[in-house]
Amino acid sequence: MLATLTPHKILVAAALYGGFVVVLFIGSIALPGAVHDGAPLPDGTRIKYKLNGLVLYLLLAAFLATAGYFKWFSLRIVIDHFWALLAVANVFAFSLTGILYWKGRRAGAKLQGPLHDLFMGTEVNPTLFGVDLKMFAYRPSLMGLGVLNWAFAVTQYETLGHLTTRMWLYQAFYFAYLTNYFQFEYGMLYTWDIIAEKFGWMLVWGDYVLVPFFYSICGWYLYANTEPLPGYTAAALVLLYCVGFWLFRGTNDQKHRYKVNPKAIIWGKPAETVGGKLLVSGFWGIGRKLNYTGELMVYFSWTMTCGFDSLIPFILPLWLACLFPHRAWRDEQRCRAKYGDVWTEYCRRARFRMIPFIY
Repeated sequence: MLATLTPHKILVAAALYGGFVVVLFIGSIALPGAVHDGAPLPDGTRIKYKLNGLVLYLLLAAFLATAGYFKWFSLRIVIDHFWALLAVANVFAFSLTGILYWKGRRAGAKLQGPLHDLFMGTEVNPTLFGVDLKMFAYRPSLMGLGVLNWAFAVTQYETLGHLTTRMWLYQAFYFAYLTNYFQFEYGMLYTWDIIAEKFGWMLVWGDYVLVPFFYSICGWYLYANTEPLPGYTAAALVLLYCVGFWLFRGTNDQKHRYKVNPKAIIWGKPAETVGGKLLVSGFWGIGRKLNYTGELMVYFSWTMTCGFDSLIPFILPLWLACLFPHRAWRDEQRCRAKYGDVWTEYCRRARFRMIPFIY
């Protein structure tokens, strides 16, 4: 790996990575988009967000597809500079963390110690030119993941002369997932990360390094994998993906619609709550974290396109299978402290956390 980190490759990677982030940032400012109010802040005000992520994502995909078709350049350059890009991304993340820490101190943010503040952040909603930097970070994060995945497909096509069934499924699964994320971008405005988490190294490094470079790990095992995928296996993976996607997106959509409109219709009936606070309609009356279950099904579906010759592609979904139950438990401790008896009644109504009748 170190042999690939030549000065030339580092410079090319810096240009690619820096240009990518800058173009997305300019696009976030310049492109049209619907304006949505964020969740109420402690003082009762709301931040307004221009959400044009879907337009930006589709334009990026169209540009790269056009560039590939007319042979302006090949996305294989991304794979050839993968380790240099990873190094540059880490430098960027650590540098941004330092800048955010300095900015928070200058703004008079409440501090709890340098290590804590660097790790967790000093401000909840730091901005630059009117752009919420925490909300923006999801764009280079997930669009960067998309570019890496497409680069693996291009590399396979240039190597083999065609795409395998495994690669087609992997690309289709991820493209649908990322496209739907940006369709549902407004749902992020009511998530815990956006509402309450400060923007420090934990989120910065997670967005700019962990997600694009770690979540694309399957691509390394697919672009050179020519083993045929049986039709029945492909059909089973499509079914697993579709059910998981329906569960993941359905739960999040129901929760968002209720938060925006407490009288929202869910599964043909007005939203029902416990104590006027906690939704027990639709999926939320069955399980308290079925969104995690659906997301795990989605991750396992595209990971299994790699086959079972190596455990390495499964590191991500297995890690999430440990992380999500712990996060669910942590969320429940916070909710129990916040809602008290209302939470106890909610747990009686929605008996299961992630797997109906089991857990």
